[in-house]
Amino acid sequence: MNHYLIVPGLGNSGPEHWQTYFEQSGENFIRINQHEWDSPACIDWVSAIDVAISSFDLSKVILIGHSLGCATIAHWAKNSGKRIKGAMLVAPSDIENPVYTFPATGFSPIPIDKINFPSIVVASSNDRWVSQERAIFFAENWGSKFINIGNAGHINTEAGFGKWDQGLEILHTLD
Repeated sequence: MNHYLIVPGLGNSGPEHWQTYFEQSGENFIRINQHEWDSPACIDWVSAIDVAISSFDLSKVILIGHSLGCATIAHWAKNSGKRIKGAMLVAPSDIENPVYTFPATGFSPIPIDKINFPSIVVASSNDRWVSQERAIFFAENWGSKFINIGNAGHINTEAGFGKWDQGLEILHTLD
């Protein structure tokens, strides 16, 4: 049985967010909680991934990142060198873009090293936090499959992504 570990972005994912929907879907989903959601330090968030996966067979772990959670997974992959079953990286925030003014320490520069496990980048063509060009750039450098789901904003609650069956279908291609 796979273990799906959810890595939310800045501020966590609220009760109507697709990550919460995934978590409550009845499958084996676990949210990785952070001590600091609003002014995060990359080293702490990366460490939380290590702690969360430590009790699982890595060959059965799939990480599910959203927004800043994607950069966290990229940092974790680069620093840990561990190989897991895969990762789905949804709407990876481009924290190097001047529009990103939230307090976040150590996430920049975003690693552009190849990720040593299968991954999928899911992006939108009108996300204010990452241009489609940058999302493609990340996917190409990380060695990820790239999926553009069209005009879907930041693929979050505000953009209408609560129950997201298409997302679960994409996720299960990593199975």
